[in-house]
Amino acid sequence: MEVTETLSEGLKREFQVQVPAADLEARVVERLGELKDRVQLRGFRPGKVPVTHLRKIYGKAVMAETIEAVIREFNAKIVSERGLKLAMEPKVTIPNEDTAVEKVIGGQSDLAYTLALEILPKIELADFKGMKLERQVAEVTDAQLNEAIERIAEQNRPFAAKPEGAKAEKGDRVVIDFAGRIDGAAFEGGTGGDVGVNIGGGTFLPGFEDQLIGMAARETRVVKITFPENYANAQLAGKNAEFDVTVKSLEAPGKVTIDDAFAKSLGLESLEKLKDAVKGRLQQEHAALSRQKLKRQLLDRLDEMHQFALPPTLAEDEFKNVWSTVENDLKAQGRTFADEGTTEEKAREEYRGIAERRVRLGLVLAEIGEKNKISVTEDEITRAIVERARQLPGREQEIWEYYRKNPAAVAAVRAPMFEEKVVDFLIELATVSEKQVSREDLLKDEEDEKSGAG
Repeated sequence: MEVTETLSEGLKREFQVQVPAADLEARVVERLGELKDRVQLRGFRPGKVPVTHLRKIYGKAVMAETIEAVIREFNAKIVSERGLKLAMEPKVTIPNEDTAVEKVIGGQSDLAYTLALEILPKIELADFKGMKLERQVAEVTDAQLNEAIERIAEQNRPFAAKPEGAKAEKGDRVVIDFAGRIDGAAFEGGTGGDVGVNIGGGTFLPGFEDQLIGMAARETRVVKITFPENYANAQLAGKNAEFDVTVKSLEAPGKVTIDDAFAKSLGLESLEKLKDAVKGRLQQEHAALSRQKLKRQLLDRLDEMHQFALPPTLAEDEFKNVWSTVENDLKAQGRTFADEGTTEEKAREEYRGIAERRVRLGLVLAEIGEKNKISVTEDEITRAIVERARQLPGREQEIWEYYRKNPAAVAAVRAPMFEEKVVDFLIELATVSEKQVSREDLLKDEEDEKSGAG
């Protein structure tokens, strides 16, 4: 094998590789010899098929297989000997002229190909022990606890039939049939039967529920609405529609007394146990929000502390994924960049920066994990997959088979687990102080905080 480096520019490497035809021939002969003892052909006893006959039948296929194996083997050797870490799969270019390919396969010409590589940068990791972080923590107040329990009571409020002739009011629950039309024609999803509506609950289109107020059982009314401009179904967005609505039954909400009996109706022993359960849920929510903010702060620091050139294709592929999501979201909402207060050019620049940050942080986290021998075990991955399967009762075997047959899906499970392990490792090294904040501050998005400060 003869290897000549033809390009070394930034993170790009290119090599011209030449493998003598004699080397390929030697491998083909060896492979045909292996086949001789296994292949059974009519007219020949097992193991007695002449190699020349095998060559006539399998020669081209064996040479093609040999070329593929040689390229794979030599590429790995080139990478290993030079201590390169690949950012992408190697790109191999072989002569595409039919005559040139035929000569190589026919053993009449050396194999010559170009190997293009994109390598990972050498990352000089910062000293994380001096890193200072602030963890925001929020206590669960009695007011928050009472508010949460009242919401549960509201959701579990009993309803009782209203007397004959009664009219629907805000807060009532009605069961309706409806049939919608746009420009006089029915449309997909515009018809429903025995649909429950809590008037004032805001679960239907804006303006729909308010027009049910004043209706009695068995009454039919035409309800007119306009679909929002950002409606998920772009074909309906912004269009006027009419619905023939018939009220089939009408119920009024009853009162809920928040006591031990109410707690027992929810499967808990007492009101005190209900309060403990709700407080625990709120504390978990606060802890998750606190962790999320601390992690974001940590990633911001890592991004500031590490600046290096990115593998161009890796960055471009990530940008394409991000940009595709942005375009699809705008299309689904029927919105434009102008509606978002920007231009496509500015948006591209912003999201390219986001994509590059993701790639940079991914490489830094991977380097930290490798240097500190952080990994995700097979048992941990198995437990995560089993947990996902449990969330879809009756489909456990289907889910398990999906992951067994899709390495990419398993990698998608491993990646966030690995990231969380590295984040935990860095938080342990850093000096973390705590700051008491309100629940509102904990819920506040980072962008809201920035705009509020500005």
